[in-house]
Amino acid sequence: MKRSAFGRFRRYAFGVRRLAGYLERPGDGRRQPRIPARDLLWSLLAGQMLREPSHHAVEALVRSSARRALGVARDFGDDTLSYFTERLAAAPMRAALAGVVRLAKRNKAFERARWIGLALDGTGAAAGVGAGLSLPFDVEPYGPGDCELHASERLFERALGHLGRRFADYVVVDGLYAQAPFLHRVGEHGLRVVARLKDNLPTLMKAARQRFEGTPPHHTFEIDEDRVELWDADDFDPWETLDWVTVRVVRYRQTRRDGTVCEAYWLTNWATARVGPRALYGMAKSRWEIENQGFNDAKNRHALEHVHHHHPASLLINWLLVMFALTLERLFRLRYLRRGRHRPLAAIELLRRFRLSLAAEVAPDPG
Repeated sequence: MKRSAFGRFRRYAFGVRRLAGYLERPGDGRRQPRIPARDLLWSLLAGQMLREPSHHAVEALVRSSARRALGVARDFGDDTLSYFTERLAAAPMRAALAGVVRLAKRNKAFERARWIGLALDGTGAAAGVGAGLSLPFDVEPYGPGDCELHASERLFERALGHLGRRFADYVVVDGLYAQAPFLHRVGEHGLRVVARLKDNLPTLMKAARQRFEGTPPHHTFEIDEDRVELWDADDFDPWETLDWVTVRVVRYRQTRRDGTVCEAYWLTNWATARVGPRALYGMAKSRWEIENQGFNDAKNRHALEHVHHHHPASLLINWLLVMFALTLERLFRLRYLRRGRHRPLAAIELLRRFRLSLAAEVAPDPG
Protein backbone atom coordinates (compact mmCIF):
# COMPACT_ATOMS: atom_id res chain seq x y z
CA MET A 1 0.00 0.00 0.00
CA LYS A 2 1.28 3.47 -0.88
CA ARG A 3 2.09 5.51 2.20
CA SER A 4 -0.04 8.63 2.73
CA ALA A 5 1.49 12.10 2.52
CA PHE A 6 1.33 12.60 6.28
CA GLY A 7 2.50 9.05 6.94
CA ARG A 8 5.46 9.71 4.68
CA PHE A 9 6.28 12.84 6.63
CA ARG A 10 6.06 10.93 9.92
CA ARG A 11 8.48 8.34 8.59
CA TYR A 12 10.78 11.15 7.44
CA ALA A 13 10.74 12.82 10.86
CA PHE A 14 11.31 9.61 12.81
CA GLY A 15 13.81 8.07 10.41
CA VAL A 16 15.58 10.50 8.10
CA ARG A 17 15.70 13.28 10.69
CA ARG A 18 16.40 10.77 13.50
CA LEU A 19 13.83 12.12 15.94
CA ALA A 20 12.60 8.76 17.23
CA GLY A 21 15.05 8.77 20.13
CA TYR A 22 14.14 12.29 21.19
CA LEU A 23 10.41 11.62 20.99
CA GLU A 24 10.84 8.57 23.24
CA ARG A 25 12.92 10.51 25.79
CA PRO A 26 12.07 14.22 25.44
CA GLY A 27 12.69 15.28 29.05
CA ASP A 28 9.22 14.51 30.38
CA GLY A 29 8.93 15.84 33.92
CA ARG A 30 5.64 14.15 34.81
CA ARG A 31 6.00 11.86 37.82
CA GLN A 32 3.44 9.22 36.95
CA PRO A 33 2.64 9.56 33.22
CA ARG A 34 -0.27 7.52 31.94
CA ILE A 35 0.06 8.61 28.33
CA PRO A 36 3.45 8.19 26.62
CA ALA A 37 5.32 11.44 26.06
CA ARG A 38 5.90 10.34 22.47
CA ASP A 39 2.17 10.44 21.71
CA LEU A 40 1.69 13.83 23.33
CA LEU A 41 4.72 15.47 21.75
CA TRP A 42 4.10 14.01 18.29
CA SER A 43 0.46 15.14 18.49
CA LEU A 44 1.56 18.70 19.27
CA LEU A 45 4.00 18.66 16.36
CA ALA A 46 1.36 17.15 14.06
CA GLY A 47 -1.01 19.93 15.06
CA GLN A 48 1.63 22.47 14.05
CA MET A 49 2.19 20.76 10.70
CA LEU A 50 -1.56 20.75 10.02
CA ARG A 51 -1.85 24.38 11.20
CA GLU A 52 -4.17 23.30 14.00
CA PRO A 53 -1.80 24.14 16.87
CA SER A 54 -4.14 24.95 19.77
CA HIS A 55 -4.54 22.36 22.50
CA HIS A 56 -8.28 22.20 21.79
CA ALA A 57 -7.58 21.50 18.11
CA VAL A 58 -5.06 18.77 18.93
CA GLU A 59 -7.59 17.19 21.29
CA ALA A 60 -10.13 17.19 18.47
CA LEU A 61 -7.61 15.55 16.12
CA VAL A 62 -6.70 12.70 18.46
CA ARG A 63 -10.34 12.07 19.35
CA SER A 64 -11.32 11.90 15.68
CA SER A 65 -11.13 8.96 13.29
CA ALA A 66 -7.85 10.44 12.00
CA ARG A 67 -5.96 9.50 15.19
CA ARG A 68 -4.46 6.26 13.86
CA ALA A 69 -3.50 7.93 10.58
CA LEU A 70 -1.65 10.54 12.63
CA GLY A 71 0.32 7.76 14.33
CA VAL A 72 -1.05 8.36 17.84
CA ALA A 73 -1.88 5.36 20.02
CA ARG A 74 -4.67 6.82 22.18
CA ASP A 75 -6.76 9.91 22.71
CA PHE A 76 -6.51 12.54 25.47
CA GLY A 77 -7.79 15.98 26.40
CA ASP A 78 -6.37 19.47 26.11
CA ASP A 79 -5.72 19.61 29.86
CA THR A 80 -3.32 16.69 29.45
CA LEU A 81 -1.34 18.72 26.93
CA SER A 82 -1.23 21.72 29.26
CA TYR A 83 0.02 19.56 32.14
CA PHE A 84 2.59 17.92 29.85
CA THR A 85 4.02 21.13 28.38
CA GLU A 86 4.36 22.69 31.85
CA ARG A 87 6.72 19.85 32.76
CA LEU A 88 8.50 19.23 29.48
CA ALA A 89 12.16 20.28 29.53
CA ALA A 90 13.19 22.82 26.90
CA ALA A 91 16.88 21.84 26.78
CA PRO A 92 16.37 18.44 25.07
CA MET A 93 14.01 20.02 22.53
CA ARG A 94 16.55 22.72 21.74
CA ALA A 95 19.26 20.11 21.31
CA ALA A 96 17.03 17.94 19.08
CA LEU A 97 16.05 20.89 16.88
CA ALA A 98 19.65 22.01 16.50
CA GLY A 99 20.53 18.40 15.71
CA VAL A 100 18.06 18.45 12.81
CA VAL A 101 19.74 21.56 11.40
CA ARG A 102 23.23 20.15 11.94
CA LEU A 103 22.26 16.90 10.21
CA ALA A 104 20.74 18.87 7.33
CA LYS A 105 24.12 20.47 6.66
CA ARG A 106 25.83 17.10 6.82
CA ASN A 107 23.31 15.79 4.29
CA LYS A 108 24.16 18.60 1.83
CA ALA A 109 21.01 20.67 2.36
CA PHE A 110 23.14 23.83 2.02
CA GLU A 111 25.42 22.64 -0.77
CA ARG A 112 24.23 25.34 -3.18
CA ALA A 113 25.62 28.08 -0.95
CA ARG A 114 29.24 29.01 -0.42
CA TRP A 115 28.52 30.84 2.84
CA ILE A 116 26.16 29.90 5.66
CA GLY A 117 24.95 32.56 8.07
CA LEU A 118 23.64 32.57 11.61
CA ALA A 119 20.96 35.23 12.08
CA LEU A 120 20.03 36.60 15.49
CA ASP A 121 16.84 38.62 15.79
CA GLY A 122 15.23 41.02 18.23
CA THR A 123 12.42 38.50 18.76
CA GLY A 124 14.99 36.32 20.55
CA ALA A 125 15.23 33.80 17.71
CA ALA A 126 18.14 32.20 15.88
CA ALA A 127 18.16 30.69 12.40
CA GLY A 128 20.51 29.32 9.81
CA VAL A 129 20.28 31.63 6.76
CA GLY A 130 21.93 32.63 3.52
CA ALA A 131 21.71 29.28 1.75
CA GLY A 132 18.28 29.58 0.15
CA LEU A 133 16.82 27.70 3.10
CA SER A 134 16.00 29.54 6.33
CA LEU A 135 15.92 27.13 9.29
CA PRO A 136 14.94 28.59 12.70
CA PHE A 137 16.21 26.42 15.53
CA ASP A 138 16.17 28.23 18.87
CA VAL A 139 14.63 31.05 20.86
CA GLU A 140 15.68 32.85 24.02
CA PRO A 141 12.90 34.85 25.69
CA TYR A 142 13.71 37.75 27.94
CA GLY A 143 11.65 39.71 30.44
CA PRO A 144 11.89 42.60 32.92
CA GLY A 145 15.45 43.26 34.03
CA ASP A 146 16.84 41.52 30.95
CA CYS A 147 17.39 42.86 27.43
CA GLU A 148 17.48 41.77 23.82
CA LEU A 149 21.25 41.99 23.57
CA HIS A 150 21.95 39.86 26.63
CA ALA A 151 19.36 37.29 25.50
CA SER A 152 20.98 37.11 22.06
CA GLU A 153 24.42 36.65 23.61
CA ARG A 154 23.12 33.62 25.50
CA LEU A 155 21.43 32.40 22.35
CA PHE A 156 24.62 32.81 20.32
CA GLU A 157 26.73 30.82 22.77
CA ARG A 158 24.15 28.04 22.97
CA ALA A 159 23.84 27.91 19.18
CA LEU A 160 27.57 27.38 18.78
CA GLY A 161 27.49 24.73 21.48
CA HIS A 162 24.76 22.82 19.66
CA LEU A 163 25.80 23.37 16.05
CA GLY A 164 29.56 23.58 16.40
CA ARG A 165 31.85 26.49 15.59
CA ARG A 166 32.24 25.41 11.98
CA PHE A 167 28.55 25.29 11.13
CA ALA A 168 28.31 28.95 10.04
CA ASP A 169 30.70 31.37 8.36
CA TYR A 170 29.18 34.62 9.57
CA VAL A 171 26.68 36.17 11.97
CA VAL A 172 24.19 38.70 10.59
CA VAL A 173 22.48 41.08 13.00
CA ASP A 174 20.64 44.38 13.32
CA GLY A 175 22.30 47.64 14.33
CA LEU A 176 21.72 47.09 18.06
CA TYR A 177 24.43 44.42 18.01
CA ALA A 178 27.04 46.68 16.38
CA GLN A 179 28.77 47.15 19.73
CA ALA A 180 32.38 46.27 20.39
CA PRO A 181 31.81 43.60 23.09
CA PHE A 182 29.41 41.62 20.91
CA LEU A 183 31.54 41.98 17.76
CA HIS A 184 34.60 40.84 19.71
CA ARG A 185 32.73 37.83 21.10
CA VAL A 186 31.73 36.72 17.62
CA GLY A 187 35.30 37.15 16.39
CA GLU A 188 36.66 35.06 19.25
CA HIS A 189 34.69 32.14 17.85
CA GLY A 190 36.23 32.55 14.41
CA LEU A 191 33.12 34.01 12.73
CA ARG A 192 32.74 37.16 10.68
CA VAL A 193 30.05 39.76 11.35
CA VAL A 194 27.62 41.52 9.02
CA ALA A 195 25.76 44.17 11.03
CA ARG A 196 23.37 46.95 10.10
CA LEU A 197 24.98 50.38 10.41
CA LYS A 198 22.66 52.93 11.99
CA ASP A 199 22.85 56.21 13.87
CA ASN A 200 23.88 54.48 17.10
CA LEU A 201 27.39 54.74 15.58
CA PRO A 202 27.17 58.43 14.57
CA THR A 203 30.82 58.99 13.65
CA LEU A 204 31.07 55.97 11.35
CA MET A 205 27.63 56.64 9.88
CA LYS A 206 28.54 60.26 9.12
CA ALA A 207 31.82 59.24 7.50
CA ALA A 208 30.08 56.63 5.31
CA ARG A 209 27.43 59.09 4.18
CA GLN A 210 29.99 61.71 3.32
CA ARG A 211 31.98 59.18 1.32
CA PHE A 212 29.12 57.51 -0.58
CA GLU A 213 26.25 59.95 -1.01
CA GLY A 214 26.37 62.04 -4.13
CA THR A 215 28.83 59.67 -5.84
CA PRO A 216 28.17 57.05 -8.54
CA PRO A 217 27.74 53.48 -7.28
CA HIS A 218 30.81 51.25 -7.38
CA HIS A 219 28.78 48.26 -8.56
CA THR A 220 25.43 47.78 -10.27
CA PHE A 221 23.70 44.43 -10.84
CA GLU A 222 20.28 42.80 -11.05
CA ILE A 223 18.86 40.12 -8.75
CA ASP A 224 15.37 38.69 -9.29
CA GLU A 225 14.38 41.67 -11.46
CA ASP A 226 15.53 44.14 -8.79
CA ARG A 227 18.21 46.69 -9.64
CA VAL A 228 20.91 46.97 -6.99
CA GLU A 229 23.40 49.83 -6.71
CA LEU A 230 26.19 49.29 -4.21
CA TRP A 231 28.97 51.38 -2.67
CA ASP A 232 31.79 49.54 -0.90
CA ALA A 233 34.91 50.66 0.99
CA ASP A 234 37.06 48.75 3.49
CA ASP A 235 39.22 51.51 4.98
CA PHE A 236 36.97 53.22 7.53
CA ASP A 237 38.42 53.84 11.00
CA PRO A 238 37.06 51.70 13.85
CA TRP A 239 35.59 53.46 16.86
CA GLU A 240 37.62 53.66 20.06
CA THR A 241 36.56 50.40 21.72
CA LEU A 242 36.59 48.24 18.58
CA ASP A 243 39.82 46.29 18.08
CA TRP A 244 39.46 45.88 14.29
CA VAL A 245 42.21 47.35 12.09
CA THR A 246 39.66 48.85 9.70
CA VAL A 247 35.92 48.63 9.12
CA ARG A 248 34.36 47.75 5.80
CA VAL A 249 31.11 49.59 5.04
CA VAL A 250 28.67 48.96 2.21
CA ARG A 251 25.69 50.99 1.16
CA TYR A 252 23.10 49.48 -1.15
CA ARG A 253 20.10 50.93 -2.92
CA GLN A 254 17.65 48.31 -4.13
CA THR A 255 15.01 49.38 -6.66
CA ARG A 256 12.22 46.85 -6.96
CA ARG A 257 10.20 46.18 -10.05
CA ASP A 258 7.27 48.21 -8.69
CA GLY A 259 9.52 51.24 -8.21
CA THR A 260 9.90 51.07 -4.42
CA VAL A 261 13.41 51.75 -3.15
CA CYS A 262 15.12 50.14 -0.16
CA GLU A 263 18.41 51.60 1.06
CA ALA A 264 20.67 50.55 3.93
CA TYR A 265 24.22 50.73 5.30
CA TRP A 266 26.06 47.72 6.70
CA LEU A 267 29.42 47.18 8.40
CA THR A 268 31.55 44.04 8.38
CA ASN A 269 34.99 42.63 8.97
CA TRP A 270 34.92 40.48 5.84
CA ALA A 271 37.94 41.23 3.68
CA THR A 272 37.18 42.51 0.19
CA ALA A 273 39.48 39.88 -1.31
CA ARG A 274 37.52 37.11 0.42
CA VAL A 275 33.91 38.24 -0.11
CA GLY A 276 32.94 40.37 -3.08
CA PRO A 277 30.25 43.07 -3.06
CA ARG A 278 27.51 40.91 -4.54
CA ALA A 279 28.08 38.13 -2.00
CA LEU A 280 28.18 40.67 0.83
CA TYR A 281 24.88 42.13 -0.36
CA GLY A 282 23.38 38.63 -0.15
CA MET A 283 24.67 38.23 3.39
CA ALA A 284 23.13 41.54 4.43
CA LYS A 285 19.78 40.62 2.88
CA SER A 286 19.84 37.26 4.66
CA ARG A 287 19.15 39.24 7.84
CA TRP A 288 15.53 39.54 6.74
CA GLU A 289 15.05 35.79 6.33
CA ILE A 290 14.64 35.33 10.07
CA GLU A 291 11.92 37.98 10.12
CA ASN A 292 10.08 37.16 6.89
CA GLN A 293 10.50 33.39 6.88
CA GLY A 294 10.73 33.07 10.64
CA PHE A 295 8.56 35.41 12.66
CA ASN A 296 6.06 36.29 9.92
CA ASP A 297 5.49 32.66 8.88
CA ALA A 298 5.28 31.60 12.52
CA LYS A 299 2.67 34.26 13.21
CA ASN A 300 0.59 33.87 10.06
CA ARG A 301 0.77 30.09 9.55
CA HIS A 302 1.33 28.70 13.03
CA ALA A 303 -0.51 31.15 15.31
CA LEU A 304 2.67 32.07 17.20
CA GLU A 305 0.92 34.91 19.01
CA HIS A 306 -1.91 32.67 20.19
CA VAL A 307 -1.39 31.60 23.81
CA HIS A 308 -2.35 27.93 24.15
CA HIS A 309 -1.48 27.79 27.85
CA HIS A 310 -0.26 30.68 30.01
CA HIS A 311 2.38 28.82 32.00
CA PRO A 312 5.87 30.23 31.18
CA ALA A 313 7.31 26.77 30.46
CA SER A 314 4.41 25.99 28.11
CA LEU A 315 4.93 29.26 26.25
CA LEU A 316 8.57 28.42 25.58
CA ILE A 317 7.73 24.88 24.48
CA ASN A 318 5.12 26.24 22.07
CA TRP A 319 7.62 28.65 20.51
CA LEU A 320 10.12 25.84 20.05
CA LEU A 321 7.43 23.60 18.53
CA VAL A 322 6.66 26.31 15.99
CA MET A 323 10.34 26.39 15.02
CA PHE A 324 10.39 22.61 14.84
CA ALA A 325 7.45 22.67 12.44
CA LEU A 326 8.93 25.39 10.23
CA THR A 327 12.30 23.66 9.96
CA LEU A 328 10.97 20.14 9.39
CA GLU A 329 8.41 21.36 6.86
CA ARG A 330 11.04 23.22 4.81
CA LEU A 331 13.53 20.38 4.82
CA PHE A 332 10.81 17.88 3.86
CA ARG A 333 9.20 20.06 1.21
CA LEU A 334 12.22 21.82 -0.34
CA ARG A 335 14.87 19.13 -0.04
CA TYR A 336 13.42 15.66 0.53
CA LEU A 337 10.42 15.89 -1.83
CA ARG A 338 12.37 17.90 -4.39
CA ARG A 339 14.92 15.20 -5.09
CA GLY A 340 15.44 14.48 -8.77
CA ARG A 341 13.40 16.64 -11.11
CA HIS A 342 10.41 17.23 -8.87
CA ARG A 343 9.35 20.85 -8.67
CA PRO A 344 9.27 22.45 -5.22
CA LEU A 345 5.86 22.47 -3.58
CA ALA A 346 4.42 25.63 -2.09
CA ALA A 347 3.76 25.39 1.63
CA ILE A 348 0.00 25.50 1.09
CA GLU A 349 0.23 22.62 -1.42
CA LEU A 350 1.96 20.41 1.13
CA LEU A 351 -0.59 21.33 3.79
CA ARG A 352 -3.39 20.42 1.40
CA ARG A 353 -1.76 17.05 0.70
CA PHE A 354 -1.47 16.35 4.40
CA ARG A 355 -5.10 17.14 5.07
CA LEU A 356 -6.41 15.21 2.06
CA SER A 357 -4.31 12.17 2.87
CA LEU A 358 -5.67 12.04 6.42
CA ALA A 359 -9.23 12.43 5.14
CA ALA A 360 -8.69 9.62 2.62
CA GLU A 361 -7.39 7.23 5.28
CA VAL A 362 -10.42 7.70 7.53
CA ALA A 363 -13.07 7.83 4.79
CA PRO A 364 -15.59 4.94 4.97
CA ASP A 365 -15.39 2.21 2.35
CA PRO A 366 -18.08 2.96 -0.26
CA GLY A 367 -18.57 -0.76 -0.78
